[in-house]
Amino acid sequence: MLRAEQVTDAVAYHGEGPCWSPTWGGLRWVDMLAGDLLTLDEDGSVSRLHVGDLAAFVRPRSRGGYVVGLERGIGLAESPDGLPTPQPELWSDPGVRMNEAGCDPWGVLYAGSMAYDARPGGARLYRITPAGDVTVVIDDATISNGLDFSPDGTLAYYDDTATGRTDVFDVVDRRLTNRRPFFAREDESPDGLTVDSAGNVWVALNGAGRVRCVSPSGEVLAEVEVPVRLTTACTLGGPDLRDLYISTSREHLEDPEPEAGALFRVRVEVPGRPVLPFGG
Repeated sequence: MLRAEQVTDAVAYHGEGPCWSPTWGGLRWVDMLAGDLLTLDEDGSVSRLHVGDLAAFVRPRSRGGYVVGLERGIGLAESPDGLPTPQPELWSDPGVRMNEAGCDPWGVLYAGSMAYDARPGGARLYRITPAGDVTVVIDDATISNGLDFSPDGTLAYYDDTATGRTDVFDVVDRRLTNRRPFFAREDESPDGLTVDSAGNVWVALNGAGRVRCVSPSGEVLAEVEVPVRLTTACTLGGPDLRDLYISTSREHLEDPEPEAGALFRVRVEVPGRPVLPFGG
């Protein structure tokens, strides 16, 4: 069992989606319901950039700038610190918001949603190409969460938190197909995830105060203990990509831990991979 160290104060109400990119100086994540992008500065302080009513995720763009999840769609910024330009909304229902996202090796963005009341089947997973074409990949999700690809691009791992498991897809002709269960344990809520350079899958277990590392064959390799119940997502970063960063939340907690909403970090043996950017 590894133990994560606290990196920041409890700066977020609902911290989510950490992402490491040299284009914005290192580690960035979101305070989702505040609509803020958070950047970990070199001196350990945290900078905020307000981008809208909601900020669901952030990823770099291959041309520079970033893509951010807004309440009912995405926004595109031309520079790391610029404000995003909202793109056409993907849906009109005010009871549904954007949630987590990830990119494939070819620059396509997969962005998932969830209903504010987390009603079953109220979420979708969207495929957004660099040209802006949008299709629905999954039309009956509940809480569309972490998504990342194997190092060779032949597999995609995905969490719909309400299912209690992590699923895996085959990637054929750059499309997700043959969805099937990958790993599950009873009464767990898998949230955000990331895949390291060996193909191991690191999954934040919301409500359990833990991140688990599972090999491609389904063997549990490591677990990271976090002193906060609501561990929401994780990513690998740092100069050698061996720092596992973990975001946390205090959303809806009547008795949150003092550290709830802080960012945590732990050193791991296997490095991550450079983040896959959005090609649009």
